Amino acid sequence: MACSLRLPAETGYDAWLRYSAIDDARATKQFESLPAVIVALEDSPMVKSAQEELLRGVKGMLGRTLRTANRLPGEGAIVLGTFNSISNAFPSIGRVPPLNPDGYWLKTLKVDGHTCVVITAPNERGVLYGTFDLLRRIDLRESVLRLDVKESPYAPVRFLNHWDNLSGAIERGYAGKSIFWESNHIVADLARVRDYARLMASVGINGCSINNVNADSRVVTPGYLPQVARVAEVFRQWGVRMVISLDFASPRKVGGIDTFDPLDPRAVAFWEKTVDEVYRVIPDLAGFVLKADSEGRLGPSEYGRTHADAANVIARAIKPHGGVLFYRGFVYNHKMDWRDLKLDRARAAYDNFRKLDGKFEDNVIIQIKHGPIDFQVREPASPLFGGLEKTSQAVELQITQEYLGQQRHLCYVVPMWKETLDFDMHARGPGTPVKAIVAGKTFNRPTGGFVGVSNVGRDANWLGHHLALANLYGFGRLAWNPDLGARQIADEWTRLTFGHDPRVVDTIVDLQLKSWPAYENYTGNLGIGTLTDINHIHFGPAPESSEHNGWGQWHRSNESGTGMNRTLATGTGYIGQYAPVVTQRYESLKACPDELLLFMHHVPYTHVLHSGKTVIQHFYDSHYAGAEEAARFVRQWTALKGSIDEQRYKETLARLEFQAGHAVVWRDAINNWFLKQSGIADRKGRVGHHPNRIEAEALAQQAFPPSCRLRPSPFYVSASSSARASWRSAVSKPSVNQS
Repeated sequence: MACSLRLPAETGYDAWLRYSAIDDARATKQFESLPAVIVALEDSPMVKSAQEELLRGVKGMLGRTLRTANRLPGEGAIVLGTFNSISNAFPSIGRVPPLNPDGYWLKTLKVDGHTCVVITAPNERGVLYGTFDLLRRIDLRESVLRLDVKESPYAPVRFLNHWDNLSGAIERGYAGKSIFWESNHIVADLARVRDYARLMASVGINGCSINNVNADSRVVTPGYLPQVARVAEVFRQWGVRMVISLDFASPRKVGGIDTFDPLDPRAVAFWEKTVDEVYRVIPDLAGFVLKADSEGRLGPSEYGRTHADAANVIARAIKPHGGVLFYRGFVYNHKMDWRDLKLDRARAAYDNFRKLDGKFEDNVIIQIKHGPIDFQVREPASPLFGGLEKTSQAVELQITQEYLGQQRHLCYVVPMWKETLDFDMHARGPGTPVKAIVAGKTFNRPTGGFVGVSNVGRDANWLGHHLALANLYGFGRLAWNPDLGARQIADEWTRLTFGHDPRVVDTIVDLQLKSWPAYENYTGNLGIGTLTDINHIHFGPAPESSEHNGWGQWHRSNESGTGMNRTLATGTGYIGQYAPVVTQRYESLKACPDELLLFMHHVPYTHVLHSGKTVIQHFYDSHYAGAEEAARFVRQWTALKGSIDEQRYKETLARLEFQAGHAVVWRDAINNWFLKQSGIADRKGRVGHHPNRIEAEALAQQAFPPSCRLRPSPFYVSASSSARASWRSAVSKPSVNQS
């Protein structure tokens, strides 16, 4: 039965840092002995932020106003400080543990009969992270009075990329305009930027770029640097270092010279002068991001130079300042001849960068998308992770749901990321997962780690969909510790965001964990991709849009079969880019996992999967199963009415109802298209109605507010004439054709 208590409205702005009052008497009792004084042994912006966060969190959760001091009182205290100051204050604390930079130690001590909770670290950023850990433990109802917690980040790089334009528009932004930029200037009021930096710090994110990788050259000119420095100052208080995206053609565009050849002394001088000026204004800049020779961006090929030449000219200018250059491995020809069956976009990253291994400066990090195509619903781990032994790497994960429903659909992607991060590349024999390679552990590289494409916007709840915030939280937690499980992260996030009602927690965790498999089922499975409209907004079904063009997201579906032949024997040879043991698994039809079959092989529609189903029947059944799962999401959510505040309940319900309806559009569009391609009937008799594109597209428009409706696209292959009835009934009762 729904709770009758009217809960206060929440916009979602506080995200997982709500610090709601703990109203469980048994839970609060364990915190009664928490010291009443905060002692900050150092006077720095990050330690001050930690102190303010403790005041805020304890006041919100426990209703207690802590006192502050700069020296130890004659009573218990929560003490903040780096190792040096803590060792001086507590000589009896003993040897501090060996921790990586940004790590921390939470330790409970008895001093003169009083309890002290010590939050200490090798650096001030670690003190801040330890403070958020302590508050998270309180919020999760864990005891904090017998602590001896030692935490170190798995990798030094835990960064976010934002694809924000100086105009304020966001490429792949689904939650409003940029929080950084407006009308070609940094926004006047940086309060929202400050709150975002606080969210980043709470999960250990230590770097953030604020402009699009398709960069505007003006961002590093004297007119813009003082503005950018304002954001860096706000970030600095929360331990987040600024990153700036560069346009490689800047020497020619804004440098007053007629070349950007990386070997031309004039271009070299431009980069040295520009980088020096940037660091003069922002001394703690983490570095730069560079996208070159990809999707129309100018790059070193203009002058017959290599990616190493391009990266090194900037990296050498950065090196005296201690910064790094993130060079994106997302380089491919988007004007390939689709008729050539040997061409393959998936090969591009490895083909471009493998031969350059060892030729990059030590402060260059190759930033590699987790899969070889482009954030599809299912891809194998990029083979380039195993191909760079002498070059630092970072894995690029997409938080913003470009091909995954654009935050109009629920799609919790932490399980997908886990599959990539845990995948054993066999780069040095067994036991070399992607997470270890990118962190620099496998090949003993000096740096590396995790980069997430975030693109929060000005929507009150940051990402447009209240439940999508689990992906932002999950990225931070995995970047800190990729051994955490997807369920654990979802459970943590749900309790911090929606409270501890067991029914609410169980329901939301279940929704999150089922959402990616459901989305995969009603869009594109068996590794074929999402079959989405790639020519417009990357949203909605359009399987034919992938073919007969140069973008290389082909699935090669025809009347006899489907899938890309990437084998060594007869295909593009992509599979040969992996270590031999992985190559053997993917090359063999018998050994290749079903979920990646069509990424690796072209097979007849009648090919029998390990499940015993044919490929075509699997398509039919999975699309129905996925749509039915999306319908169940609505029923699960409506059962929580009264247990969640009204605003978040209604806004989430609207998104889930849209998803349930759009899943029907997807289901019928894809099934009808493959029925037409294959000529093979659905054994269960569900598929085969004549498409009614206009009705289905109108149906998709109805379920969403006017400001967020779909832009009409000629590439919709939409749903059957029964789609309207299916949509209306889907959210109220199970399908009679449930698989």
